Amino acid sequence: MAKVVIDANVIISAAFGGNPLRAVIKAMGEDEVYLSRAIERELTEVFSKLSKKLKREQITFLNETMRELVGLAKEISVSTRVVLSRDTKDDHYLALYKEVQADFLVTGDKDLLSIPPEALKENGIPCRILTPQEFVEGV
Repeated sequence: MAKVVIDANVIISAAFGGNPLRAVIKAMGEDEVYLSRAIERELTEVFSKLSKKLKREQITFLNETMRELVGLAKEISVSTRVVLSRDTKDDHYLALYKEVQADFLVTGDKDLLSIPPEALKENGIPCRILTPQEFVEGV
């Protein structure tokens, strides 16, 4: 069973189907998913902003998915600090990844995806940052 951190953008994108939905379902069904309070807050903030733009079915699905994911995920208090991403908000995902020694970080965020593996390893993060499609395909 792999340890997985899922970026909030993937969870929100799951409401629209496709690989983000498949990635969330795969992680929830086969792996240990890790979240932090900061990620939960981010999900809540994004959800409240998007709820005005989504269809009722998407809102319901997203709300249920978030509730289920939060219920199944292991919530971690992150004490590790990482400064590596071009977008400082993304460093929290790397810190959580490092804290739990996760196997995968699943994201669609270009700032995270562009970090060279060597830079990750130099910072004690032997990480596999994957897109939802790569995660689903087992790349």
